[in-house]
Amino acid sequence: MLDIKFIRENPDKVRKACELKGIPCALDQLLDVDGRRREIQQEGDRLRSESRELSSQIGLYKNPKSKWYQKALAEGRTQEELQVEGDKIQAESATLKQKLKEMEEEEKAVAETFRTLMLTVPQVPSEKTPVGEDESGNVEVKRVGGPRQFSFQPKDHVELGKRLGLIDIERGVKLAGARNYLLRGAGSMLHHAVLRLAMDTIVQRGFEPVTVPVLVRNEMMYGTGYYPGGEDQAYRCERDDKSLVGTAEVSLTAMFGDEILSEGDLPIKLAAVSTCFRREAGAAGKDTHGIYRIHFFDKVEQVVLCRSDDVESEKHHHEIIDNAESVLQALGLPYRVMMVCTGDMGQGKVEMYDIETWMPSRDNYGETHSASRLGDFQARRLNLRYRDANKKNVFCHTLNNTVIASPRILIPILEQYQNEDGSVTVPEALRPYMNGMERITASSL
Repeated sequence: MLDIKFIRENPDKVRKACELKGIPCALDQLLDVDGRRREIQQEGDRLRSESRELSSQIGLYKNPKSKWYQKALAEGRTQEELQVEGDKIQAESATLKQKLKEMEEEEKAVAETFRTLMLTVPQVPSEKTPVGEDESGNVEVKRVGGPRQFSFQPKDHVELGKRLGLIDIERGVKLAGARNYLLRGAGSMLHHAVLRLAMDTIVQRGFEPVTVPVLVRNEMMYGTGYYPGGEDQAYRCERDDKSLVGTAEVSLTAMFGDEILSEGDLPIKLAAVSTCFRREAGAAGKDTHGIYRIHFFDKVEQVVLCRSDDVESEKHHHEIIDNAESVLQALGLPYRVMMVCTGDMGQGKVEMYDIETWMPSRDNYGETHSASRLGDFQARRLNLRYRDANKKNVFCHTLNNTVIASPRILIPILEQYQNEDGSVTVPEALRPYMNGMERITASSL
């Protein structure tokens, strides 16, 4: 959510952001509603002031024992006159209260319309963000390592997984339908080894580990910007007014909502490993082979809450990207960093980078990480603030990035580390988490 004052003062910037991000927003309607909202607030304040004044006068006219009433009689006014005047003021007060009640009802309706429209306004992207309509407009900014040159015909992760008893898609589908799977034996061990390596790495880099709920109140989905607009992608528990999260970012970012933090406690750096759920609505026929695009997975997520300072938040942005890169480097996987363009970055992002890892079976890079800088977009929705040195309450900046997500990362691991005999070499960084296992074969367990 943007600051309405910023929107009023910079409508052209906001209108341009809508255009660049391809996000529909009734900006003119919002500004009209905001104008009416302020008019109602001013008129309501005036009416409430008048109502209080009339109420105090009624009290004078209706209390014969008061000093004011006795003074009025001493000055020659009769009880009948005071009664008539008091009744008149009382009637004016009743009319005023009715008008105020009607205005408060309009105020409530206008406030709800205002809130609904505000939730559709996109964040203004940074000037460095490349302009583009979709992922084809993303720009490569870094490449590390290169594809392995095989001396034999390599297998894809599905064939490797089946032959080695690591991945069981058929039984996963039997249990839960399409885009589900089972990881078995060394496949499950590899999955957990990757997550443990990532969590150890991020904790060593100063992030606090947190165990979070994955079923959250819908307010948290609105607060982090996943609603409105992302409802079709989420698994929703309508009876409880809750949703399963698609990332621990939701829980980690929202945990300090409606709080005022101390500036001295910032930055707050948090990390969680959690199961994530995504419906992948509209993705039919896309990336359906294997375990690339699935309904549930586990992810280590990192979140930073920092001061409202673009230079500082940009520094943290590059820090969390480096954290993710360090895990890929430890795994020995080739990857590239992409700066995401305006049309592919989503509503709340100021800047966004994707990390894509080389996947031999795709003969291309596949997205494995996403790093976002959101300014105070989420903090305003969550009412997440800190008190600065001037004792002023300021909205935080928020950032997030994947440290690792599995089983998607198992695709490049299995395919890059496969051997001609069909076995898979375990990356050295993962061996301590796999009881020293160096190679996965059909008889590994």
